[in-house]
Amino acid sequence: MVTFQVVGYNEIEGLTSIGRIRKLLNLAKNDKIVILQGRLAAEEEKELIKATMEEINKEFKGIELAVIDPRERSKGGMQRLKYDLLNVLLGMRQGLTIIGSANVVKKIKKDPNKIELFTKEVRKRR
Repeated sequence: MVTFQVVGYNEIEGLTSIGRIRKLLNLAKNDKIVILQGRLAAEEEKELIKATMEEINKEFKGIELAVIDPRERSKGGMQRLKYDLLNVLLGMRQGLTIIGSANVVKKIKKDPNKIELFTKEVRKRR
């Protein structure tokens, strides 16, 4: 069974960078697919990947990560300016981040119009 957990940005905005990373990584380590409203800062994404690499073992194979950022699709100067202004006003609430344990997620395929998440059959740990 695949379990999704939606995490609103307000659940992590009061945490430190390390606190955000720990919360999201712990959820992924419990074989949950995390759907985060918004996104982490670029430095936090790097630290999440680094922390994941340090914790890989026989039971935890790592994470799959995908970020949808509406600014990526904005080509025009005015639209880009609008997204940048919203980012300043709202913080990192724009977009969507998907984080899943590599034990559960086979791959995440992203194109400009959609994200496809392919899962594996999860075996119970003994």
